[in-house]
Amino acid sequence: MEFFRAFMRALQRRRTLPFFETFRSYTARFTPLDWFVVSVLSIVMALSAATMVAGVSLALTTEIPSRGGSYSEGIVGSPRFVNPVLAVSETDRDLTMLIFSGLMRMNPDGTLVPDLAESYKISEDLLTYTFVLKEDARFHDGSNVTPEDVVFTVRAAQNPDIKSPRRADWEGVAVVATDNRTIVFTLGEPYALFLENTSLGILPKKLWGNITPEEFPFTTLNTNPVGSGPYDVTSVRENSSGIPVEFTLRAFEGGVRVPYITNFTVRFYTNEEELVGALNRGEVRAGSSINPAAITRDVEIHEAIFGRVFGVFLNQNQNTLFAESAVREALQVSLDKKQIIDTVLGGYGSAIDGPLPPQTKDASSETSSSSRIEEAREILRDSGWKEGEDGIFEKTKTVKNKKETTRLAFSLTTSNNPELKQAAELTAEAWKNLGAEVTLKFFEQNDLTIEVIRPREYDALLFGEVVGRNPDLFAFWHSSQKNDPGLNIALYANSDVDKKLEKARTEHDSKLRRKNLEEAAEEIRADFGALFLYAPHFVYLAPREVAGVTFGTIAVPSDRFDSVHEWYLSTERVWPIFMFDIKNLFK
Repeated sequence: MEFFRAFMRALQRRRTLPFFETFRSYTARFTPLDWFVVSVLSIVMALSAATMVAGVSLALTTEIPSRGGSYSEGIVGSPRFVNPVLAVSETDRDLTMLIFSGLMRMNPDGTLVPDLAESYKISEDLLTYTFVLKEDARFHDGSNVTPEDVVFTVRAAQNPDIKSPRRADWEGVAVVATDNRTIVFTLGEPYALFLENTSLGILPKKLWGNITPEEFPFTTLNTNPVGSGPYDVTSVRENSSGIPVEFTLRAFEGGVRVPYITNFTVRFYTNEEELVGALNRGEVRAGSSINPAAITRDVEIHEAIFGRVFGVFLNQNQNTLFAESAVREALQVSLDKKQIIDTVLGGYGSAIDGPLPPQTKDASSETSSSSRIEEAREILRDSGWKEGEDGIFEKTKTVKNKKETTRLAFSLTTSNNPELKQAAELTAEAWKNLGAEVTLKFFEQNDLTIEVIRPREYDALLFGEVVGRNPDLFAFWHSSQKNDPGLNIALYANSDVDKKLEKARTEHDSKLRRKNLEEAAEEIRADFGALFLYAPHFVYLAPREVAGVTFGTIAVPSDRFDSVHEWYLSTERVWPIFMFDIKNLFK
């Protein structure tokens, strides 16, 4: 007890420190002005120290994306098959890209990288592809992604009763699961682009396994999907008719790709006009394939090359005047492609003179020229064509001692699609100025396919071809594809081009493959195999605050979501020592 009292007295005893006593006695003589000066200097020193610390912190820390935020995008159309096996519309494919993931995925630069797969290897004969799944691959319901899910999905795509638009990708491919993480694909013959097919989104067999092929298109799983992609569906809002009008998505924290943006809302509109109105009202923050001139809000315009080309394909079997090279050349020279791009696409396109789209959006150097028409006329005149009394070019030949006169007259057919219709009208106008008699024919898309394209019932057809990001020209230009269901709508035949296209299909070296394609494309261009017009640009409008949005070549609009997990709305600064993946510590 005595010890405790002594301790308390020691604590209560007043102590002084010489320094503070000296400071107190010195400041006791300060005037108010002295205190003011000292206060100001102290504040300045404190601010300077804070600035120095902040500068050091800024210099030694790194700004990185942070998770969080909400994003909304408007899309024209209504989803029906949010299912990688059945997705056919742009709306279906957009949602499928956000919700599902495949063994592989495409980077914006066109390179393929593992997604659900941990690794893969290709056999020396290029026929066997072996994939190993990541151990942490999960569906949105928390269940593991298994090899059986992969096998089930591929076989569903192969099933003719399901009528998958991806069926052609998997014809002749055998697939088996060899253990609880390994899948093996066996091809009938080498195909350089097969790896791209493995980006097909995987369905959970436990949910789909008991659904018959007949029920496949009608199950509610098509609009209430469960995948393993970066976003999980949290709710679906429908209108009074039961048609989905909004999908609310949330970042899937248990996925192999966790996106930075936490909430992603997709709203659906009947037409482009409605979508433009929603963007201008701020109802949604982003949209694609819209003319930026129609948007009144401040947005960032992201532009990329579309992996598709548009041109006029000539049917020499139906109209023999196209067999003459001079005619094809004159028709090509007379076209003002820049005018078509500016008028039809608002300037968002590149002029082309061959079957491959440019590799960059700035590659086109096309300019309008008033001398085009006269140059084209000279080509015809040099080949024996003469203007008739009505201004239409004619050519007279003697066949079996009898004179036959051919007029430069033909029909130009295309879809009722506003873009194609306008492009056809401008093209026909240029040819009429040249001295050709052109009859325009417009069809609804379905009728165009069934009544015109498949039976090859056209003189000249203005149409587009989707060649993809890693182009495959075989289906469009190989002579074996001239008849339906082949897509060689130019009815082009060149044995040398055939060989180059065949080699490109089996060449796994991307540089050599591109070389073969470019050589084939050059021959097609020199032959005037078609009258090429433009490669449209993909246009994506987004709020300026979103970062990380990068595009390479876009084959279909849903490709814009290839790197959606890297988009972000906010950032934070961290010290480099904290910028590591903790998982790497345990590898």
